[in-house]
Amino acid sequence: MSEDENLQTRRAIIAACLDMNASGLNQGTSGNISVRVDNDILITPTSLPYSETEPEDIVSMDLSKKYGSYDGQRKPSTEWRFHIDTYIQRPDIGAMVHTHSIYATTLSMLRLDIPACHYMVAAFGGPSVRCSDYAIFGSEQLSKNVLAALEDRTGCLLGTHGMIACGGTLKEAMWRARELETLAHQYYLTIQSGREPVILDDDHIVEVVDKMKNGYGIWDQEPTA
Repeated sequence: MSEDENLQTRRAIIAACLDMNASGLNQGTSGNISVRVDNDILITPTSLPYSETEPEDIVSMDLSKKYGSYDGQRKPSTEWRFHIDTYIQRPDIGAMVHTHSIYATTLSMLRLDIPACHYMVAAFGGPSVRCSDYAIFGSEQLSKNVLAALEDRTGCLLGTHGMIACGGTLKEAMWRARELETLAHQYYLTIQSGREPVILDDDHIVEVVDKMKNGYGIWDQEPTA
């Protein structure tokens, strides 16, 4: 990647962070975003308001060097571990968005997976969006929990914490983050009615997954610097 492309990626990360806070997907300095760049990742720094973040504040971490090493004037997000571990295990993932959105976090407090109550669950690769067990932020155990919840999936809830959405690109990961919060909201409202939603069977979800592989026309909005 050229220096200009690297700079544009850094700006796109900042724009996405500002977008997720402005839209209510996240609050304050919670949450984080990363993007795979060649054999590195670019990740948001820890404890810096997004409105004050400049391109040079985005931290570079090399996937092939000493585990946890980084380059930059700031420290990486405290959640760098599950970002690094996911990129190493999942070459299909090019970007990750972690937020503390209201409804996804609410379901995570209840330790509820999101079942196939709507066909858009298929956008995350299977018949459910799993909720991981709890582990303290930044820990090795949390990373292990994330990898388990993301197996064959592109999104998950984090127990008593929030959510993660992944994609091949930042645009795709941001789209999934919005979709996951929408699904969480819909599922929460449904169970609040006192009735159980009708769950689509696995064959229906497989059909939707296959159809989405052929292009769904959904990633048409991307934050710009």
